[in-house]
Amino acid sequence: MHPSRKSTEFLEKEIVYEATRSTGPGGQHRNRVATAIRATHKATKISAMATERRSQLENKSEALFRLRRKLAINYRSPITNEDLCSPALYQPSELWLKRLKGRKIKVSSTHIDFPAILAEVLDRLQVDNDEVKNTATAFRISTTQLIKFLAIDGHVLNALNERRKTKKLKPLKA
Repeated sequence: MHPSRKSTEFLEKEIVYEATRSTGPGGQHRNRVATAIRATHKATKISAMATERRSQLENKSEALFRLRRKLAINYRSPITNEDLCSPALYQPSELWLKRLKGRKIKVSSTHIDFPAILAEVLDRLQVDNDEVKNTATAFRISTTQLIKFLAIDGHVLNALNERRKTKKLKPLKA
């Protein structure tokens, strides 16, 4: 299972949290108390940080969400035999299907499930050798809708276009 899809309880067993002091708004409280949080996934060494809140607990929650998103973008799950099915036979997760409205996907980049859904799509893109049309078929949406979904977060489209560039595929445009 992709780390971004794991429950908080299980994912936190794979994370190291580090509290530090940070600068910026918040005045003296921020300078005296270690409210900034860095969350690092031990297996991949991918980390994310949150500093904008004065509460360590709020920053921890935000750092965890950012870590899930970074894992979704930067870590690919190992490909299994069942992943190698044709796009027409692929069965998207229940998480994806719950947000599918006709042939459109409805999810915000700030929604708690966004990283897990994104990881699923990016993993399938890897199986499909970054052929967006095949992946769109697998997720029961149009190619345009898939590109719009990937463009929700600019980092995603940039990372995908870098991968496509190495394969001599045309870049995707939102």
